[in-house]
Amino acid sequence: MHVVSDRQSPRATALEMAGRQREISVSEFFLKNRHLLGFDTPAKALVTAVKEAVDNALDACEEAGILPDISVQVSDRYGKSRVIVEDNGPGIVESQIARIFGKLLYGSKFHKLSQSRGQQGMGISAAGMYGQLTIGKPLHIISRIKGDKLASEMYVSIDTARNQPDIHKKKRLKWDRPHGTRVEMEMEGHYQKGAHSIEVYLKQTAIANPHLAIIYKDPHGEELRFARTTRKLPPRPVEIKPHPYGIELGRLIQMLSNSKSRTLLRFLEDEFSRVGKKTALNIIELARQHSDRKLSNRSYPKHIAHAQATALHKAIQKTRILAPRTDCIVPIGEKQLLDGLHKELEADFFTVTTRPAAAYRGNPFQVEVAIAYGRPGGAGVEVDESGHMRKKEAQETRASEHLIAQKDEPVHLLRFANRVPLLYQQASCAITKAVIQTNWRGYGLHQPKGALPIAPMAVLVHVASVWVPYTSESKEAIEPYPEILREIKLGLQECARKLAHYLHHEQQLHQEYDRRTYIEKYLPHIGVALQDILALSNNERDSTLKKLDDVLHESRTMQRPAP
Repeated sequence: MHVVSDRQSPRATALEMAGRQREISVSEFFLKNRHLLGFDTPAKALVTAVKEAVDNALDACEEAGILPDISVQVSDRYGKSRVIVEDNGPGIVESQIARIFGKLLYGSKFHKLSQSRGQQGMGISAAGMYGQLTIGKPLHIISRIKGDKLASEMYVSIDTARNQPDIHKKKRLKWDRPHGTRVEMEMEGHYQKGAHSIEVYLKQTAIANPHLAIIYKDPHGEELRFARTTRKLPPRPVEIKPHPYGIELGRLIQMLSNSKSRTLLRFLEDEFSRVGKKTALNIIELARQHSDRKLSNRSYPKHIAHAQATALHKAIQKTRILAPRTDCIVPIGEKQLLDGLHKELEADFFTVTTRPAAAYRGNPFQVEVAIAYGRPGGAGVEVDESGHMRKKEAQETRASEHLIAQKDEPVHLLRFANRVPLLYQQASCAITKAVIQTNWRGYGLHQPKGALPIAPMAVLVHVASVWVPYTSESKEAIEPYPEILREIKLGLQECARKLAHYLHHEQQLHQEYDRRTYIEKYLPHIGVALQDILALSNNERDSTLKKLDDVLHESRTMQRPAP
């Protein structure tokens, strides 16, 4: 029998509900939804914290034109982890330290249209907030800019109610580095090996950034070094203005109301990339035909009504405009990527391709694809300098650091966005979808339906863009826009054709090696048999040779392929 309690909550009035409403700080929101930033579990949180600190260090060094030297130290004891990341970058001005590390959505890259690792201004401050939540300790930062006699030391946490930095302690001190930054954070973490480990993240970072040198000390005190393969820094990406094709109606209305231009013609020329005077006039004329005809090249942008802005937006989409500039993105480069793969992976075959630049929603992007096939120590065949065939010698590798799949397991995907490895959320990523949708059977590989191909292989895909369309704030997967999927597939197909040619050549070598092996094995027996035949009488010899000829003829008939 269902019994209704006498103690029921009184119904709230509209005034009471209104009194409970209050503004939510962005820090409070992410504090309660930390999984959105990649801090779901202690194991993932530890990797994410290292990743955010290293990404910040790399961006700072490259922007200042400094070859990056980064050291990473991780300790893990009783569920409490400490991460220390130190770089030789330009350092941080003291007045900016607290805001960078103690305020979410604070940074210099959100409004810039040029390639960079960070985009949202949440990474390193979110790591500090996670440590603050789980251990209760602030971030410890030491930074020194070139020319300063002393470094700045600061302990910073986030006031989550106001999304403002809370400085616990600061002072000036001597530091042996002439310039650079050191970040130390404590958090609830769990150190682990495997595909989602700090080691794998750093190894992949070294592949995509051949100009980087890393020294890593793990919780067991073991030191791992990743040496740079080039001393040449990647070119600095140029900041561009937004392309008209990537502007939505609401954004266009906002740009019109905030514009400092005095005329619509100047607005289109000044605020957008690839719009010259002729193109701007074409847009205005087309918009005028589809509006109340009050629109002209001398119209004041701030006074343009909603209907006129709608006509202008439609005219932009119908006008032929040059593709976005591509000097705002910097791919790794085929040679540099190949050098990085050779340095960090051991395989029998490598191939790399860089696709021409393309665009999605007006944002330029470029795709690079690489394949590393074959695990050393397999049953490979090679031809030596004298032309003799022999089995390839096995090489010693550390399995824990190997990024190439075993023979009977799905290929390993190495996913990158703006030179940053993507370790989690593989299934929802555009890169994974493009690899699955590629017909690998046509290139000689086994592929179950709707799954990754089965091969001892690693497939690397790098997407470089001024604005990577991540599926979430944790930046672990790329949204599968049709334009991005298409470019990835074309790159995969180009590399797969080269792989198919290599596999066909390897198959021919194996067949030739097997034939030679059979001949070498049975030749002594044939010699003895011939001696026995020659010792027979003429009639016996003719009979034996006829039987042998019949056997050979039957063998050839069985081996001949059916028509």
